[in-house]
Amino acid sequence: MSDRNYYITTAIAYTSGKPHIGNSYEIVLADSIARFKRKQGYDVYFQTGTDEHGQKIELKAEEAGISPKQFVDGVSDEIKDICKCLNISYDHFIRTTDDYHEKQVQKMFKKFYEQGDIYKSSYEGLYCTPCESFWTEAQLVDGKCPDCGREVKPAKEEAYFFKMSKYADRLIEHINTHPEFIQPVSRKNEMMNNFLLPGLQDLCVSRSSFKWGIPVDFDEKHVVYVWLDALSNYITGIGYDTDGNSSDLYKKFWPADLHLIGKDIVRFHTIYWPIFLMALGEPLPKQVFGHPWLLAGDGKMSKSKGNVIYADDLAAFFGVDAVRYFMIHEMPYENDGSISWDLMTERVNSDLANILGNLVNRTISMSNKYFDGVVEDKGVSEEVDEDLKKVAKGTYAKVCSKMEELKAADSLTEIFTLFKRCNKYIDETTPWVLAKDEAKKDRLATVLYNLTEGIIIGASLLWPFLPETAEKIAAQLNTSLREFDDLDKFGLFASGTKVTDKPEILFARMDINDVYAEAARIAEIQKKEAGVTEESADENAIEVKMKDEITYDDFAKLQFVVGEIVKCEEVPKSKKLLCSQVKIGNMTKQIVSGIKQYYKAEEMVGKKVMVLLNLKPATLAGVVSEGMLLCAEDEEGNLALVKPEKDMPSGAEIC
Repeated sequence: MSDRNYYITTAIAYTSGKPHIGNSYEIVLADSIARFKRKQGYDVYFQTGTDEHGQKIELKAEEAGISPKQFVDGVSDEIKDICKCLNISYDHFIRTTDDYHEKQVQKMFKKFYEQGDIYKSSYEGLYCTPCESFWTEAQLVDGKCPDCGREVKPAKEEAYFFKMSKYADRLIEHINTHPEFIQPVSRKNEMMNNFLLPGLQDLCVSRSSFKWGIPVDFDEKHVVYVWLDALSNYITGIGYDTDGNSSDLYKKFWPADLHLIGKDIVRFHTIYWPIFLMALGEPLPKQVFGHPWLLAGDGKMSKSKGNVIYADDLAAFFGVDAVRYFMIHEMPYENDGSISWDLMTERVNSDLANILGNLVNRTISMSNKYFDGVVEDKGVSEEVDEDLKKVAKGTYAKVCSKMEELKAADSLTEIFTLFKRCNKYIDETTPWVLAKDEAKKDRLATVLYNLTEGIIIGASLLWPFLPETAEKIAAQLNTSLREFDDLDKFGLFASGTKVTDKPEILFARMDINDVYAEAARIAEIQKKEAGVTEESADENAIEVKMKDEITYDDFAKLQFVVGEIVKCEEVPKSKKLLCSQVKIGNMTKQIVSGIKQYYKAEEMVGKKVMVLLNLKPATLAGVVSEGMLLCAEDEEGNLALVKPEKDMPSGAEIC
């Protein structure tokens, strides 16, 4: 495989329903990485698709009164439409109902069975239908599924099992000798400490209690279980053949350079999938990156609440590139990000309209006003020009470095640092003042040339993330986007080029009242689709029971502050407790909270939270707790941390 080939995949989307904005983040991030690699000169193959089998889909289809195939056809088309809406440049869209995929999965299953990796037995345990997973009593968290927190039911069925332990030591060695394999490092530590080192249990790889799956061809009572089916798409989609007749495409691109997946399915991709590949005798992917989640700013998304956010709704209102920008820019490397209509509006107005759109519009307008649109380099340079040129020429190296670490949000920040520097350059050189002095005309021309050059360098870097916007900028400047190899040079814009005389507003500022009106309109549609009327909404409202009234003096005794979690660990021998080190102004407090079911330790770090500071210390599971993190709880017992609406410093008083 050539060093200039690059194979990137996303997790295939489960076809139980239309994906919300959080599910769409992954495909936009993958698209940006794929486009960036193409611009770097790589021969890129980008695959995504849909996961279409399983009991949950069989039940959904039954509820809808149609066949499972009809159901998944409709959802798969919806997912393709979202990809089209978001300008996703995938090379292949695989469906696990594709004939070639199903045939190869059957071959793999038979090979595993014949070489002794799979055996038939029966499974008796506690079953979670939404996750399609069996659990033991010890694995449950508060009696519920440890993955999704839902109810489990006793179940028993005949099944085939894969001998995971047969390959566990080999996988541990691979992870230890390939530190880049699982990223971020916190995900690697979780897999090693929670699953591999304690010892792997054999994995159920078939089901006999439902029919919607790939039949085991030598035992048609069984269908192949979802993970063996779904994970195999990464090789079947590029022409893998179990019998040794794999395609040239497979030989060219496997092993994959990057599996981009959500943090909730890291276990399947870094334990089960590598072991399947080892059993097939195939090389392992080079890297698996478990990205964080993009969550609704006002809590868990629900149609009955009317707060589900879909990418196509946002794109129709804000524009496609505004949505792409938000999703990439607002996601930290390891911690969850947040999205809401308010946050979208703030980002569009501040970054896209003010920093970028205004810069391009002002520059083109000044070129038209002072030189009839002709941009020329008159060579009248001053010391102030050098810093602009230095920033412009150095931006690509910084962006490239960030992208190598898959820190796409940081890459966008570097690009916008260049645009901000261009805006500062306008303030420093005051073109409107230069225009008043005929003797400064050549200097004015040089200033506008430098601005135009800085903009086209920034736009060329922006293309992988906001392709339509970058192309619009280039078109308005009457030039082409630069090749990446030329982005360390300043002065390549052809002197004498005439820019457009009608500059287009790239991003209009949004009126928050218009945004609220659109959000309310969509919320009403969602509630109607969920069958929620005003009366039923009242019926479903949480019953609030007031405690005894207190006086203001009682309340004044409680000290509520904003804290920032700087470290978090699981409390040993506890299924519920996390121990957080919380920075509060100039002090750090240790606080133990029963939220392990709802938050992983590594995703707590960096969160701003509300803290009851002056609670008397107590010892929980042998660990001292010096305060309380405030949480909200719904009727089902689900918890969510209470966080400040705006970014407030740690130690800020809550009053």
